[in-house]
Amino acid sequence: MRNVRRGCALVLLAGLLTAGCASAEEGGHADHGAAHQSSAPGSATAQPQAGQQAVVIAVRLAGGTVTPDDARVEAAVGQPIELVVDSDTADELHVHADPDHTFEVEPAAGQRFSFTVAVPGRVEIELHDAGRTVATVLVR
Repeated sequence: MRNVRRGCALVLLAGLLTAGCASAEEGGHADHGAAHQSSAPGSATAQPQAGQQAVVIAVRLAGGTVTPDDARVEAAVGQPIELVVDSDTADELHVHADPDHTFEVEPAAGQRFSFTVAVPGRVEIELHDAGRTVATVLVR
């Protein structure tokens, strides 16, 4: 009888912990800093769905000014995200996602960089040399 009670208590505890994690993700209260995200071994990777339109973020570096400045954007897991960059200087775009992405920005117009995100959470896109966050993407 004692083992049955212990087993029931463990099942109840596991259920409560699972429900707590799920509600934190759904309510947006869990901190999913993309720089610290990791996927469990063997987890499924999201595939872009056919016909899914890309989220396009236009980025401009001109005369030491960066536009946008920490724009808020939403995307779905596996949805293509495209950065269109016009720049008058070289820099490096870093996407803090799982996996991370790094793109070399040249002094040129119309540069295009695409990526997808497989793990829901916050994804920060920053310019390293400028030290600025261009956008934060909430991936659901």
